[in-house]
Amino acid sequence: MLALDIRNLSKKYSDFQIKDVSFQLEKGYIMGFIGGNGAGKTTTIKSILNLIQIDNGEIYVFGKNMAEHELELKQEIGCTFGDIDFYTRSKIKTMTRITKKFYKNWNDETYYNYLHRFKLDENKKIAELSTGMRVKYSLALALSHGAKLLILDEPTSGLDPVSRDELIDIFQQLIVDGEISILFSTHITSDLEKCADFITFIENGQIFASSEKNDFKDSFRLLSGSEDQLHQVKEQLISYKINSFGFTGLIHTKDLKPSSELKATTPSLEEIMIYFAKKEDVHV
Repeated sequence: MLALDIRNLSKKYSDFQIKDVSFQLEKGYIMGFIGGNGAGKTTTIKSILNLIQIDNGEIYVFGKNMAEHELELKQEIGCTFGDIDFYTRSKIKTMTRITKKFYKNWNDETYYNYLHRFKLDENKKIAELSTGMRVKYSLALALSHGAKLLILDEPTSGLDPVSRDELIDIFQQLIVDGEISILFSTHITSDLEKCADFITFIENGQIFASSEKNDFKDSFRLLSGSEDQLHQVKEQLISYKINSFGFTGLIHTKDLKPSSELKATTPSLEEIMIYFAKKEDVHV
C-alpha cells in the first residue's frame, strides 16, 4: 500500500514554480527528500499538507484524495518544520493542551514519554527553549496522536550530532512494524545515509530522480584523475573541481566508458548535491 502518492503536482509563483512533481512513498519506509536551497522541497511539502493552493495535480494519502478527505487524513499525519514558530510566551503545557484537542487519537502516555526522552520541561516557556529543543517539542507533538505518516521538513536542523543521532534511532524504530512511513526533507544528507530507504531528488522545481537509496547513488560515479585526463570526460561530467592533484567530477554511471582508466567511486548523497549545485560552472 502507498502511504503517499503525489501525481503531477504543480504550483507557480512569479519567480519560481514546481512542475509535474510525482513520486510515491510505500508504507513502512523512510524517504529522504533532497535538493538545494530553493529547489522546491518546502513548497512541495506545503502543497501535500494543503497549506498552499496548488495549480494542478493530485495528492493521495493511504489511497484517499487529500482534497476530498483533508480533515480525516490529517488525523493520520504528523508534521514538523525545522523553523516552526510557537507562541513564545506560552508554556509548553499550555501549547500542548491546545494542540491535543485537535486529535481524536491523542495519547498522553506517548507524549510524556517523549517529553522525558527529550528532556523537555513542560513548565518552561517556548521562548526559553533552544532551536534544537523547539524541534524536539514539535516532534513530540507530531508523534503523540497515532500518526501513520510523518512529514518532516528539516527536523534535525539546529540539533547537535548526538541529538540528531537519537532522532534517527527513533525514526528507525518507528518504521520497524511497517505501519509508519516517513517523508524526511533535509540538507543534512549524512542523516539520510543512516536511515533513508528511498531518495527523491528535486532540482529547479522538478523531480530529477526518485528511487531506492543505493540505486540512486549507484547511478552516479565520482571520477578523479590528472588535469590532462579531464579533457577525456569533460563534456560528459555533470560538474567538476580542479584541485592540486588534478580534478574530481561527477558523472552519470551510464555515461562512463568501461575502458576509462580514471578512478571511479560511488559518491555520497552530499557529494551528489554539491556537484549538482556546481553544474552551471562546467562549461564556463
